[in-house]
Amino acid sequence: MIAKTEADFNGLKEIGKIVAAIRDELVQKTKPGITTKELDEMARELFEKNGAISAPKGEYDFPGYTCISVNEEVAHGIPGNRVIQEGDIVNIDVSGSKNGYFADTGISFVVGKGDEVLEKLCDVAQLAFEAGLNKIKPGSKKSGIGRAVYQTAKQNGFTVIKNLTGHGVGRRIHERPNHIYNYYEPWDDELLKDGMVIAFEPFISTLEEEVFEKGDGWTYITEKSFVAQVEHTIIITKDGPIIITK
Repeated sequence: MIAKTEADFNGLKEIGKIVAAIRDELVQKTKPGITTKELDEMARELFEKNGAISAPKGEYDFPGYTCISVNEEVAHGIPGNRVIQEGDIVNIDVSGSKNGYFADTGISFVVGKGDEVLEKLCDVAQLAFEAGLNKIKPGSKKSGIGRAVYQTAKQNGFTVIKNLTGHGVGRRIHERPNHIYNYYEPWDDELLKDGMVIAFEPFISTLEEEVFEKGDGWTYITEKSFVAQVEHTIIITKDGPIIITK
């Protein structure tokens, strides 16, 4: 969407604050021994408490209120009986709506003390997000975001997942622009606009550049790579990007 009015900005900021708070609460509660279903139940309670609706469940009838992915799982992991272990890399992705406005956010992190490579992977995902963020301004080509993400990954010995992308958000959970790539696509010369709302989400990988569907209809996995993601919903303005899910 293009945010134009004070009501747009306020509505987006409200749902952005809610999904960010749920994300942070789940990250804090992710300890060895807890199941992904237990974490998702906490999210259900928080959505209800805040008068918000889970986007995956409300829009797509996803079998959970959040997407929680562990180790080989990269995105859209279904909450269930999987027990979190020390050293796992976990991704918690929270998206929701309130009063007709949507926001989307996610973060990958290592539980407890983990492998140094996984810790670095999560750090580089954050660096890639910041590099891409610097390219987000009205009038800039959308392809510049992906170039910055890919360069950051390569400079640190990693690569990117090419078949998972960011997207427009705001009045729906997925809307135009349909793709915000994490690598440079020279034909992708769409210009960013003042007021445009996007979910920007670099996926940084230790090796593979594509994910495939697990077979459950939802979860995307890798064969032999670990992946870290950082995602925020951003309102693009001439005065600088506004991250509503910090």
